[in-house]
Amino acid sequence: MGFVNLLKLCVGAESVEDLAQWQTQNASRWPRGCAVHVTRMWPKREAELLAGGSLYWVIKGAVLCRQRLVGLERVEEGDGISRCALILDRQILRTEAAPRRPFQGWRYLDAKDSPRDLPEGRAADDTLPEDMARALAEIGLR
Repeated sequence: MGFVNLLKLCVGAESVEDLAQWQTQNASRWPRGCAVHVTRMWPKREAELLAGGSLYWVIKGAVLCRQRLVGLERVEEGDGISRCALILDRQILRTEAAPRRPFQGWRYLDAKDSPRDLPEGRAADDTLPEDMARALAEIGLR
């Protein structure tokens, strides 16, 4: 059995750095070494997700990074509604920019269709601004 990924909009973040900063500020609320994102729906393909899947974040119209999924937990936030907590590895891995239109909730993303990780250290050395990288990805040049 292979694995599958999730694709989700990173609402409120302007950049990968914004996501990382928010997770650092909230780290004391989560299990050590993990980040948590709560979503309304429970994935039906749980086993495939936990067999090596990641959460790919769409930031400002493009997939720019991912975090490995390490678990799923049921949570209730005091309103009687059961939700799914996506337990993520804290390491944020940058990916090639891949444009995505807005959507609600999350989507499954097959491994074969997932953007490739950037080489280690590339994010710090990348001289292209994120908006230019997105524009190049939209026309298939990156």
